[in-house]
This record gives sequence, C-alpha cells and structure tokens, in this order.
Amino acid sequence: MRRVGESFALSGRIRGKALGKDVGALRLELEPEAPPVAFALLDQFDCPLGKSHRALIEAEGKLILLAAQAGGREQPAARSGHFIADLQPGPVGEALSDLSPLRSLLALGQGRMVVRRATLLDEEEKTQARAWLRRLEPDGPGAVVTLVELQYLRGYDLAFDQLRRRLRGAAPHIELEALAESLFPGTPAYEAKPQVPLAPGEPAARAAAALIGAHIAVARQNEGGVIADIDTEFLHDYRVSLRKVRSVLSLFRGVYDAALTDELKRAFSDLMAPTGRLRDLDVYLLERDLYFDLLPATLHSGLSAMFDLFARERAAEQAKLARRFGEQAYADQIGRLQRVFAEPDALAKGPMADYPVLGYARKLIWARYHKVCKLAAEITDKTPDNEVHALRIGCKKLRYLMEFFAPLFPASQMAPLIKPLKRLQDGLGLFNDYAVQQQSLRALLATPGADLRDDAEAIARSVDALIAILHQRQLEQRARLTDSFAGFDNAELRARFAAQFHDGGETA
Repeated sequence: MRRVGESFALSGRIRGKALGKDVGALRLELEPEAPPVAFALLDQFDCPLGKSHRALIEAEGKLILLAAQAGGREQPAARSGHFIADLQPGPVGEALSDLSPLRSLLALGQGRMVVRRATLLDEEEKTQARAWLRRLEPDGPGAVVTLVELQYLRGYDLAFDQLRRRLRGAAPHIELEALAESLFPGTPAYEAKPQVPLAPGEPAARAAAALIGAHIAVARQNEGGVIADIDTEFLHDYRVSLRKVRSVLSLFRGVYDAALTDELKRAFSDLMAPTGRLRDLDVYLLERDLYFDLLPATLHSGLSAMFDLFARERAAEQAKLARRFGEQAYADQIGRLQRVFAEPDALAKGPMADYPVLGYARKLIWARYHKVCKLAAEITDKTPDNEVHALRIGCKKLRYLMEFFAPLFPASQMAPLIKPLKRLQDGLGLFNDYAVQQQSLRALLATPGADLRDDAEAIARSVDALIAILHQRQLEQRARLTDSFAGFDNAELRARFAAQFHDGGETA
C-alpha cells in the first residue's frame, strides 16, 4: 500500500524541549515561529468534515485541508460563494467533492494561527522527514490546539515513523472529530436524524414524547439558518423534523388521548404551513440547471423568465418566513409545544400509553409493512397516480417507524431491511416528483394575469415543452417501479420482517 502523509491534533502548545534535538541518529531542527495570522475553522452545519476526521482551515488567503490518513492539501481560498461548487479548481475542492453540494461552508470559529516547521536531517543535512505544526489559538475561552501535518518523503519510512512517534508523544492527542469543540466550546452538535435511546420496557407514551422532543429540538436548531438564508437545507431539515413529529402523533395510535392527538397535529401543521411555498420554490430553483438541460436553446428565454419569477417570489417568501421566525408569537407557539413534551407524564394518555415500547414497535412496524406490501401488489401500469402516491406515503411511514425504533433492534438486522425499502421509496419519490412538477407548472400557466406578461408566450412555450418531457419521464419511471416492487416484496425479505417484527426477534 502506497504511504501518504498523516495529520493529527495535539493539546496545547508544543515546545522545543518536549521534542528534543535528536531522533535516533537524525537531528531534529525546529524552525522559528512565523508571525501569527488570522484563521477560521470551516465546516458545513452538520460537520461532515469533523465526523470524517478532517479539518479545513482558512488563513492567509489559502484553504488548508488536513485529513487523519492523508496529510494536507492547499489551494487559494478565493471563491465565488460558500458552496463546494464555488471553490476554485484545486486539490482541496477535489477532496471535498464528497460533501453535500447543497450545504454552505460555515466558519465554526476564528482565532490566531502560528506556524513552524520541524525537519529531520541526516548527517549530510539531507531532509528525511518533515512536519508543519500549526498552533491554533481561538478567540474566546477555548483551548489551544496544535495541528500536526506530517509529510511523507518516499524512501524514508523509518524517519517518518520516528518523527510521528516523537510528535505524538509531545502532548495529549485530540481527535480531529473533537477539534471544533476543543477550540470553540459550546459548538452545537447537529444530527438531522437523532438516535433517541429507548429501553425495551419503556412505556410507549414516554418513548413517543422523547422522539417528539428530540425532533422539535432539531427543528429549532435550523431556525437561525432559515432566517439568515444560509442554504436551503436549513428549511428542508426544519420541515422534515416537524413532519416526523406529526408522524409520531399519527402512527403511535392510542398512545395519547384522541382529542389531544388531533389538537397537537393541528398545532404542528400550523407551524409548517407558512414554510410550504418557500420550500417549493427552493426545489424549483435547485432544479434550474436540469430544466435548462432538458430543453433546446430556442426555449431557454422562456425558462429564464420563469426562473426570474421564481427568484423574486422566493426572496419575498424568505423575508416573510424570516420575520415570522423572529416574532415573539412564533417563539411562544413552538416553545409551548416543547414544554408540553418535556413533561410527558402530564399528557392525557390513550389506551396504549403504558404498553412496553418494544412490543409496541414490533406491532406497528409489522402492521405497516403488511399494508405497504398489499398496496405494492396492487400497482400496475394502469394504476392512477394518486394510488402510487399512497404507496409512497406508506413507505415513508414505514421507514420513519423503523428509524424511530432502530435503537431497540440490532443494527446488523435492521440495515438489510431498510436498504430495499429506501430503494423503493427513492423510485416512488422520483415518480411523484415528476407528477408534482407537472401539476405545478400547469398551475403557473393558470395563475391570474400570467398571460398578460410581456414574456408570457415564451414562458408558456417552455412550460408546455417541460410538461411533455416530465410526463415521458414519469411514464418511464413507472415502468421501472415494477423491479423496485419485486426487490422489496419477496419471500426472503418477508421472512426477515416476520422474524424481526412478527415472530419476536432478538433485541439490541
């Protein structure tokens, strides 16, 4: 296996006396510190870089990416925006291609950086190993951390290993995953899909309250990003979190009093309602390049006019939602719901409230799986779109249940069940997207006054062409759904579901 560099983090400032002057038969030369410069630690909101043991530093007009098992890369920091696609071509942008293109890079914190180089030299003053020590001193109360970047020089494996051991022994080690928290204490951890611990014998009502409380908290973490309009994923995650809350209320039948359940579902629907149009517009604008690729250049002027309309409407909708999130009435509304589920024993119970959650989970998942299989078996190439849509909703509810209750079951047994469900759900989602896009485009043409615009004719031609193409793609996707059904509803998978949820499989 070809060796590469290595990076790691150490606690505090690394002084020369901690490293010594000699490493075996080699001389360790520690260059003087460079003058301090400003730095920022960058990541996306859900911190995929930290979670994958990488650190991205911006300093002195450069982006510096350090990876635990790959050393360092650099490129100019100049960029047209804060998304991965906005970076200049270069080794850092290349290495970040696995990150979400929909999430913006954010500064998790700032401070001062001091750099010095350590070199291992032989008796002929030839370099056999090299490392850069970047001391990060945060603005504020965080700890000082030294990032070490080891450069591997081919043919000098022993020197590389010696320098690595010497540097690693100079101070306590810090995982790159914990770098942000070390530098900037209180950096909020964000998980769009929180794993809520559940005990098998826990009452179903308390489990439901824990799940709902966790997902309200996720929604609230996204409010600031929606207000600042950092990227579209903040609103997406906000909506998904509240949708999951409503799913718990709908799917956990009998856990809470029926009247209370209806009241809570209405309350969460009221929270979500003002976000719908903005999300629709976000989806359209994210598909802009695809739409242009679908149509010939002769129809692009109509598309440009249509997207100009969407962009102006989106700006107005975003400003309106930002104002709403900043109002005291909104804070009171969602804060009251948070407090409701912080005291689960005060909620009016239904007949299943005290049912042990493990047995309740098996009962719900098995019933929902059986219903999905029944719906899937009835789908043909003549099935109306609304029935295909009903299957998609059924799959979504089944997946939500399996994700909610995942802590109760062995991960090794849940993953093979969720994977084919996700494949089916993705296919149904694509089919639904084509159908919804056609409906929305027709609605655009039917908007009062739409035919009075100067560019109305160009927009109408482009929209008509798009609808025709989307309809054809929807038909093609319907034909592919048959294979997805077969991959999900088969004897082997039925036996797995039965063993885990119907016949009483083992717990985690």
